Amino acid sequence: MYEADKRIQGFNPRTLKAYVIQHKMLMLELGDLEIPEITLTMLKGYLAKQTDRLKPSSLGHRIRFVRSLFRYAYEETYLSSKSLSKIKRAKIG
Repeated sequence: MYEADKRIQGFNPRTLKAYVIQHKMLMLELGDLEIPEITLTMLKGYLAKQTDRLKPSSLGHRIRFVRSLFRYAYEETYLSSKSLSKIKRAKIG
């Protein structure tokens, strides 16, 4: 549903493809969990593992995807709290 929502909003096909890849990587790391089962600690752990191997810009893209996904989940009432979408942005430069 997230991807469909972004298509309706007119997101670039390359951005959508990147989001699909980001989603697959998140699922590989966290497992096949439902959105409400994912905790802030899990997300921070996932992103922290990425800091050693990613450039700041790539890490920033990953964080933007996570924030966007969980903001969408909150707005669509899959989550009762907006806390997971409040992950801090990566410092670049």
